[in-house]
Amino acid sequence: MMNAAFKRMWGVPVLIGIVTAVGLISALLGDDVWDVLSAVALAIPVAVACWYGLARR
Repeated sequence: MMNAAFKRMWGVPVLIGIVTAVGLISALLGDDVWDVLSAVALAIPVAVACWYGLARR
């Protein structure tokens, strides 16, 4: 069982990794809805990185 410290440190990076993997896999699976799903899923990590990058300034 994961303890609270592990979840607090690694929860968001693992979630971002899963979202990225879903986006990459959905890009390979098909067209139309899969393309939209992959674009949204791959935009989320970019948006998070931009959010935290701009917040530090």
